[in-house]
Amino acid sequence: MSGHSKWHNIQQKKGKVDVIRGKVFTKLGKEIIMAAKNGGSNLEINAHLRDVVAKAKSNNMPADTITRAIKKGSGELNDINYEEIVYEGYGAEGVAVVINTLTDKKNRSVATVRHAFDRCGGNMGATGCVNWMFAKKGQIIIERKADMDEDEIMMLALEAGAEDFNAEVEMFEIITAVENFGAVREVLEAAGFEFASAEITMIPDNMTPVSLEGAAKVQRLIDMLEDDDDVQDVYHNAEFPEEFVG
Repeated sequence: MSGHSKWHNIQQKKGKVDVIRGKVFTKLGKEIIMAAKNGGSNLEINAHLRDVVAKAKSNNMPADTITRAIKKGSGELNDINYEEIVYEGYGAEGVAVVINTLTDKKNRSVATVRHAFDRCGGNMGATGCVNWMFAKKGQIIIERKADMDEDEIMMLALEAGAEDFNAEVEMFEIITAVENFGAVREVLEAAGFEFASAEITMIPDNMTPVSLEGAAKVQRLIDMLEDDDDVQDVYHNAEFPEEFVG
């Protein structure tokens, strides 16, 4: 993914967080519940929970909301059962799309996802149809500022276990293996760096350039999916034209 496209996606996502913060908190709460349910409520022991809590804090999720979600996941409060389901398909102009959901009603979530594909010029596919085009990685994005030392950030990240470091005009991107993500994030955090984004994500192996018309359809698909409470994350390999606003 080109630097422009990555930064465009991140800035757009940050803007949506500000507009629909309550919905974002709902999604983050589900992640925390599942992390606590699967690995326990102890942050020192449960690395995945620690990473999700850090992600929630970076989105300004209140501490008491985080604590309540952890208690729900560990069974201290009313137990909630969510099922993790991954859907795949193609958006306009052959763009590959992967959707992660956490749902308590499978029939509802699959109907919503299929409807979004149908409305936006795409089609839902079978499990595995596009997942192979992505690699599951840790990704940390730091907005580039004039006083930052590129070499310092790179050395800190690589010494902590990062796989790759990319310096772009607007940002620094650090890529890690999933198992090393927490350690790299904590080292950079301790050094005082703030993150535009820090999460486990699906990074496409190759991008699919789309026209302005195709970009509008793909963006509409992403918006429809992300507006659904069952949808946690939407990954795609669309490379939007530089002039596309979204």
